[in-house]
Amino acid sequence: MTSRLAVHDAAPIRTRPWPTWPLPAPGAEAALREVLRAGRWSISGPYRGEDTRERRFARAFAEFNAAAHCVPTASGTAGLMIALEACGVGAGDEVIVPAVSWVASASTVLGVNAIPVFVDIDPRTLCMSPEAVEAAITPATRAIVVVHLYSALADLTALRALANRRGLRLIEDAAQAHGATFKGERAGTVGDVGVFSMHQMKVLAGGEGGAVITDDAELARSMEQLRADGRGYPAKPPARGRMELEEIGELMGSNRALSEFQAALLLEQLSLLDEQNRIRARRAALLETLLVDLGCLPQRTTPGTTSRTYFKFAVELPPSEFHDTDVGVIAAALSAELSLPVDPVYSPVYRSRLYRPHSRSRFETSKEHWKRIAPESLHLPRCEGVVSRFVTFHHSALLGDDRDMEDIAAAFAKVIRHQTELQPRVRQRDR
Repeated sequence: MTSRLAVHDAAPIRTRPWPTWPLPAPGAEAALREVLRAGRWSISGPYRGEDTRERRFARAFAEFNAAAHCVPTASGTAGLMIALEACGVGAGDEVIVPAVSWVASASTVLGVNAIPVFVDIDPRTLCMSPEAVEAAITPATRAIVVVHLYSALADLTALRALANRRGLRLIEDAAQAHGATFKGERAGTVGDVGVFSMHQMKVLAGGEGGAVITDDAELARSMEQLRADGRGYPAKPPARGRMELEEIGELMGSNRALSEFQAALLLEQLSLLDEQNRIRARRAALLETLLVDLGCLPQRTTPGTTSRTYFKFAVELPPSEFHDTDVGVIAAALSAELSLPVDPVYSPVYRSRLYRPHSRSRFETSKEHWKRIAPESLHLPRCEGVVSRFVTFHHSALLGDDRDMEDIAAAFAKVIRHQTELQPRVRQRDR
């Protein structure tokens, strides 16, 4: 029988292009030209009589989040590294992380010689379960890294209370939640430190880049040095032409600084963020209604969330329709219908091909440490369950119009309607 699905060469639902991402702000090109001619491309360069773009972006992003301090970084990964170290995490300490996340949630913990402890998630929000966190705490636990995943905020009320009660640092990985709010507070401001990524695919994009925010002046001072080889900005600017960063040397740091080009770009992109978040939220609300009518269950967020942002739109497929069909096959079928990448959610980090600490001899500090950083027998049922049921797509699709959302729903409807055409191929592949 001839297949009716685009993945099998039938006509797709959509051939029109999707919105391009990143979308440069109106002033982006001029801002980059200014840096090109300014004679200072790095915070490590000579003082030219004005604040660096990095310093200007730090002030703007702190103000955007109503935070006291912001330290820009070369990436979100760099931000996590300096946040962990500033919070006192070091060799042999345990850090609790969600098992469903990008690999950096765990690899950064390894990077400070600590041990990631993976915990299960809330199957509705896909964010770490506070109950699982509490059960995982031991005398070696030093910090909790909570990830706000895709479009959901984790239970910050419960996690903040738990961290306070047990004397632990709470680090918010808000790399996918720029501008989201929980009980009126911006994501990243409830924890001791909030960490952001400005990678090309994020809702605030600078190609690469990141930032950490905090209300704690001591943590901010430590992170400033940790990201600039132990250096920081002086209280007063130096003479023109002299290097601006002074050698504070309270902490030995590394070079994890944001370039002036990235900072200039991010200053311009920040002006678009609130409006783009509003557009994505409106489109997501329409799409949720359309998909619920098909029996799909869009990702939920924790009660108390006052505004959501959408890095990816995540949705649970109707279990009664797809039975044992491989979620990767379903995602491929949706991708073909839409000419849009549709993917399963992240694999549990402890099973990810990217989490391979044993491939790096630097982590073999002892046989005991070697065993603790890669638990081979770990099984977290909620994490492994959602991986087989959820699919996601990038937020740029939500910058379209209502007709785009109708196309997405039509593709889901078509694949659900003809899902039996996928199952024989899965069985043949598995044999």
